Amino acid sequence: MNNFPKAFLFDLNGTMVDDMEYHVKAWYGILNDDLKANLSWEDVRSQMYGKNTELFTRVFGEGHFSNEEMEHWSMEKENRYQKNFLPHLKLIDGLEDFLKETRAKGIRMAIGSAAIPFNIDFVLDNLHLRHYFDVIVSADDVAVSKPDAETYLKASKLINEDPENCIVFEDAPKGVEAAMNAGMKAVVLTTMHNPSEFSSYNNVIAFVKDYTDEQLKEFFY
Repeated sequence: MNNFPKAFLFDLNGTMVDDMEYHVKAWYGILNDDLKANLSWEDVRSQMYGKNTELFTRVFGEGHFSNEEMEHWSMEKENRYQKNFLPHLKLIDGLEDFLKETRAKGIRMAIGSAAIPFNIDFVLDNLHLRHYFDVIVSADDVAVSKPDAETYLKASKLINEDPENCIVFEDAPKGVEAAMNAGMKAVVLTTMHNPSEFSSYNNVIAFVKDYTDEQLKEFFY
């Protein structure tokens, strides 16, 4: 690369930890067993973006649940997810070395996630990662979640970097769309989605299975 990036903005779930199937399982149980939405596994997967409250509204319609009910079922879902995923919690291969190299090169890092702080803290504190990140933007910090640009624009503003100098690491089409809407390039982790699912986005600069991929060395040398 001729112009080295000045900041990396990371999504969390599916991008730093390979946990999306555990989220699907937890949502599937809540939506179908508890709330009788009668969705297929693929239906549940397709709805898993943005804030939890936004998901409930997409599936059940505006005003179906009170804010208190949505908060109750949201936390129930997160508790089930954390209980099931905790024994398997680890970084995607190569990420710890990548974070160390990024820090050594003076590239700033932030997290821009649609997750609530409860889940972000679960990952960062159990894996002792918090010191790598200058800024964390969660679902609670934005009015509208991905694919709206707000998450990544807020992260770039808080670390005082222009959007064009930031590279976003994402695993989901809606996240890549958010990066595109923010004027940022994206690297896609293929933990849950195939490259073909990103064909409508012109901001993807690489597809990688994990952080050991040789393409990522271009950012440092």
